[in-house]
Amino acid sequence: MRIHEVSELKTLERSVEQNTESQRKAVLDILKDVKEKGDKALFQYTEKFDGVPLDTLEVTNKEIDEAVASLDPSMVDIISEAARNIREYHEKQKHESWFFTREDGTLLGQKITPLDSVGVYVPGGTAAYPSSVLMGVIPAAVAGVKEIVLVSPPGKDGKLPAAVLTAASIAGVKRMFKIGGAQAIGALAYGTETVPKTDKIVGPGNIYVALAKREVFGVCDIDMIAGPSEIAVLADETANPRFIAADLLSQAEHDPRSAVFLVTTSAELADKVAAEVEAQLSRLPRKDIAIQAIKDYGAIYLVKSLSEGADVINKIAPEHLEIMTKDPISLLGKIKHAGAIFLGEYSSEPVGDYFAGSNHVLPTSGTARFSSPLNVDDFTKKSSVIRYSEQAIKENGRKISAFARLEGLEAHARAIDLRLEDK
Repeated sequence: MRIHEVSELKTLERSVEQNTESQRKAVLDILKDVKEKGDKALFQYTEKFDGVPLDTLEVTNKEIDEAVASLDPSMVDIISEAARNIREYHEKQKHESWFFTREDGTLLGQKITPLDSVGVYVPGGTAAYPSSVLMGVIPAAVAGVKEIVLVSPPGKDGKLPAAVLTAASIAGVKRMFKIGGAQAIGALAYGTETVPKTDKIVGPGNIYVALAKREVFGVCDIDMIAGPSEIAVLADETANPRFIAADLLSQAEHDPRSAVFLVTTSAELADKVAAEVEAQLSRLPRKDIAIQAIKDYGAIYLVKSLSEGADVINKIAPEHLEIMTKDPISLLGKIKHAGAIFLGEYSSEPVGDYFAGSNHVLPTSGTARFSSPLNVDDFTKKSSVIRYSEQAIKENGRKISAFARLEGLEAHARAIDLRLEDK
């Protein structure tokens, strides 16, 4: 990893997704087919893209039971414990409806209602991501969503991975479908003969999934358009260079476009971390991916103080931030922009990915400047509640109609005036 001065700092100049017009056209064609042909299109695209001719799209109870039975019991216990931790964390995020009254008899408030239905997309094909199941499903369940539907591309055996089905069963998912890609997003957005239409779609995916989510936004809601993963470490001379290198590589192995940063006050630490990254890279199974990420999007920045380091972090606005300093909590107040903040040398980023309880669906590509991790609020909606009294309309009616006429909306004004005349 190269060492830079702060003056060389560049914020992430990566769009959330890098797509071509041909990719967007392909997605639009798929969505159109799913909307018009329903299940028939889903079967056709699953055979075309996943190489699997399916007899049925929906996962059966037998498949779920077999999946849970096939998994090592100790792994089932670990997934169950992770699920409990995630549920406990998200229970703290719940909000209640509220109301208040004024002396003139006016009642105002906010009614919180869970969404009716949510679709959770879980990447698949060559890999299994049970953690993505837990992170998408549990906050929706905590919010009170009644219908949670899971979709994921099948493997060559025509099934979903045992770990994914087990996590979904533990999280309480009742309906799961063996479909992936843009066609799965279309099914969740429009509904088919088999797949129910949902009000919101959450979960990461490839470029086609990301583009499809963008296209259906408005038909339903989506969580975000996720980009490549990022990690930044803010460290002083007390930090362990082996830990930092390992954590940087934990994100570099995700994608050739993953971004990894070290911001430090110590030139000695910077040199040691750079050497450790090289040493650990040689032993990494996905080293080719990590090497490309570090070459294109990896950097070490030297700063004069930790306060300056916090400013650099805020400019980067990373998805993941680790603070490895003598007193990491003292810096927490200086951090404005970060998706998840890990404090201390034992708070490695994978702790948050799998087990601590916080959500690992986080804002990327600098969007931590204005957005948050996936949370319970993402699965609820808020309605304003207004009850105006006769006294209040007498006292404020003329002001309201005057405001309406200021905007040239005479019918608005007359709706109020009629009530004043009636009294």
